[in-house]
Amino acid sequence: MLDCDAIIKRYYRQGTPLYRTLTVHSRQVAGLASGLARRLASRGVAVDTDFVGEASLLHDIGIFLTDADGIHCHGTEPYICHGLLGAELLRDLGLPRHAGVCERHTGAGLSLADIVGQQLPLPVRDMVPLTVEERLICYADKFFSKTHLGEPPRTLARVRQSLAKFGDTTLARFEALVDEFGEP
Repeated sequence: MLDCDAIIKRYYRQGTPLYRTLTVHSRQVAGLASGLARRLASRGVAVDTDFVGEASLLHDIGIFLTDADGIHCHGTEPYICHGLLGAELLRDLGLPRHAGVCERHTGAGLSLADIVGQQLPLPVRDMVPLTVEERLICYADKFFSKTHLGEPPRTLARVRQSLAKFGDTTLARFEALVDEFGEP
């Protein structure tokens, strides 16, 4: 089993507000994602439940490199890049599957059209979740805030409302995740 805490501590100092932000949020996401993974597995869906737990804990590992004061991040990169930055860190550690989750969890995934149309500072390629595990973690992530730590999961209505500002295609990708995984 992968020691996710050791990986987190490699980049984050325990006891800091940033460490708390990352770990509280990631544990919430891991709890929901793992529960949904077990539910899928009990229905006969092939899903790597151990991987879901690990990758959920590491999906936001790159936030420290971004500039997002509201969540105690004082790096230099735009926040939208946190998934790509985290993916690079995890690839360097020999964790390509975990890196894929980092890279493809933002929003409901970012399509090539999203990246080009919104002129996002990201590589010009599709960055939508590909595997059931990636989709599951992307989905679970939408229910928890990094600015309101420890709150209960957002409702589906609230998640829909927050994603609506990114357009119909983002909302459609989220609805596909709702169809695939059901209500949390």
